[in-house]
Amino acid sequence: MLSETDNQRLTGVGRGTPMGDLLRRYWMPLAAVAELDDRPTKRVRLMSEDLVLYKDTSGGYGLLDAHCPHRRADMSYGIPDACGLRCSYHGWLFDRGGNCIEQPFEDVAALESPFKNKVKTKAYPVQAKAGLLWAYLGPSPAPELWDWDIYHANAYKQIIYYEVPCNWLQCQENSIDPIHFEWLHLNWSATQRGSTAASRRHVKLDFKEFEFGFTYHRLLENAPEDDALWTIGRVCLWPNCLFTAGFAWHVPVDDENTLTISFVIDDLPKTRPCVQPRVPYWYAPVLDARTGKLRTDTFGNQDVVAWVGQGRICDRTREHLGQSDRGILMLRRRLMQDLDNVAAGADPKGIVRDPARNHRIPLPRVQQKVVFGAAGPIGAFRPMPGQPQEIIDEMARLWAP
Repeated sequence: MLSETDNQRLTGVGRGTPMGDLLRRYWMPLAAVAELDDRPTKRVRLMSEDLVLYKDTSGGYGLLDAHCPHRRADMSYGIPDACGLRCSYHGWLFDRGGNCIEQPFEDVAALESPFKNKVKTKAYPVQAKAGLLWAYLGPSPAPELWDWDIYHANAYKQIIYYEVPCNWLQCQENSIDPIHFEWLHLNWSATQRGSTAASRRHVKLDFKEFEFGFTYHRLLENAPEDDALWTIGRVCLWPNCLFTAGFAWHVPVDDENTLTISFVIDDLPKTRPCVQPRVPYWYAPVLDARTGKLRTDTFGNQDVVAWVGQGRICDRTREHLGQSDRGILMLRRRLMQDLDNVAAGADPKGIVRDPARNHRIPLPRVQQKVVFGAAGPIGAFRPMPGQPQEIIDEMARLWAP
C-alpha cells in the first residue's frame, strides 16, 4: 500500500504538483482532427487548466486560455482568423503564441502607444498526427511527438471518446493488470448473461520494462508456450496509455476526471488498401440512460465500472496487493523515479528528442482480426456503445468478401 503523501504525489495533476509537472513533459491527445473540421473551436479542460482548442482559417491549430484577458469572455465562442482566434466580445485577436496582435478600437484610439503589446494570454503548441490533435503544456523545448509504426498500418481507424469520473491513474493501472481480464471481462460478463461457464485461468504472468513503457504477458491454461499473449504480450504505454491492437489514452482532465480517447485500429487484408481522408470520431456513453447507472455491456464499460468503483481518487493506503499486482508496483516505482528525475531537471521515461529517430517507431503487437457480431464489426477493441451506423456500414463494406 502507498502512504497518503505518495498517493497525492501520483494523482495530483495541476500545474506545480509533482505529477502535473511530469505529465506536462508529454504530448497529450485532445481531440480528433475531424472534430475541428466540423466546428473550429472546442472548449477543453486538461490537467486542471481550462482552455480552447481552435483551427484558424489558414488551417493551423492553437490552444489558448479559455477566457479572453480583456473582459474574461469565453473564447470557445471566438472567431477563427487567418493567424489566430478573435474574441467575439470586443474583437481582440490572439495568435498561436498567445500574443495580442489586434485590438480594433484601441489600435485606433492609441496609435502612439499600442496597448496590444502589453497583453498576452496563455497559449500552448498543438500538432496534428494520426487523425488526432495533440497539445504540449510543458517547458521548451518540446520533445518529439511519437510517430508509432501502427499509425501507418493498412487499417481502418476510428476515435472514441468517453468521460470517466475518476483520477487518471486508476485507468492507467488497469493497463498493466492482466488478471482483471479473466474476471471482469469474462467471468463477470458470463454471469450477467446468465451463463455459468468459467473462462480459462491464468497460469503464468510476466512483466517487462522497455523504453516506452512495460509489457505484460499472460499464459492461460491449455495455451501453448508460443502463444502470442505470452511471447509478445500487451503494452502499458508510457505515461498514460494502453496499447493492444489500438491505443487508449487516459488524459487527465483534473484530479477527479479523465477523458479516455480510444484510437481503434482494425487491420484490413493486405490486398485491400484502406484510404481514410478523415478519421471518424464519436462519443460513447458510460451511463445507462434508463437507469442512470454505469453501463456494463462492453469491455470498455466494464473497465469504467472498476475504475469509478475505486472512488474519485483511489485511497491506496487501504490496498492489499498480491502476486498478480507486480506490474502495478513496477509502474508506481517507475513513476516515482520519473518524479525525481523531472525535479532534478532530467527527462522522464519515453521521451524522444532526435527527429531522425522519430519515424515509425515499432511497438510490440498481437494482431487481431475483425469479428462481425449481430450489431456490426467488433474489431480489435470491442467498441463502446453508440458506434454510428455509418461506421458500421463502412466497415462492413470494407471487409465484404
